[in-house]
Amino acid sequence: MARLTKNQKKALSKIEVGKAYSLQDASALVKDITTTKFDASVDIDVRLGVDPRKANQMVRGIATLPHGTGKTVRVLALVTPDKEEEAKAAGADYVGLDEYIAKIEGGWTDVDIIITMPSVMAKVGRLGRILGPRNLMPNPKSGTVTTEVGKAVTDVKGGKIDFKVDKTGIIHTSIGKVSFPADKIYENAVEILQTLSKLKPSSSKGTYFKSIHISSTMSPGIEVETKSVVGI
Repeated sequence: MARLTKNQKKALSKIEVGKAYSLQDASALVKDITTTKFDASVDIDVRLGVDPRKANQMVRGIATLPHGTGKTVRVLALVTPDKEEEAKAAGADYVGLDEYIAKIEGGWTDVDIIITMPSVMAKVGRLGRILGPRNLMPNPKSGTVTTEVGKAVTDVKGGKIDFKVDKTGIIHTSIGKVSFPADKIYENAVEILQTLSKLKPSSSKGTYFKSIHISSTMSPGIEVETKSVVGI
């Protein structure tokens, strides 16, 4: 195990062992314990009381974070020529169809989100083996397969995120940057947690929110007291 630096030891000493913090306190503390020299991402990990192997307990959804993620999102719009101007005007970084499908088939995946239209999904579907493992495959449920291309581009550029429970029952997603004020981290966290609450499968029995942790890149996780979150 790597030895802790002086700063990392100091950061760890600020977290009380075995203590669960209120969401507001955790949102402030995560800024305090981050030792990276760059503007680290702030992440939330939520363990849910679901069995993702059962289709009726798969939790997947979208949330629009009120303060965005702080990340620059690179968007590729795979659209027909009549939709190209709409996509460009909304801020898509790359716009086209066949030439980008060929680039992806050649191994290019230098984007964060791909938005496309129902009418070209037959072409885009061929890219599943490349895009699937990278979590880039457009999906109607996440709003990335749509006829409203401009709106979809604007949404993802403005802080709309797509999340899905992993095979161990955990949702892991970014909710901002360490440079954000604590209240903005808190409000983004509330948005994702309230969205998850609404998505609770009716077949899920017992405790739904098993645990919540907030951390930043390379920082220890801070346990959040689930009862401190209003609306879940």
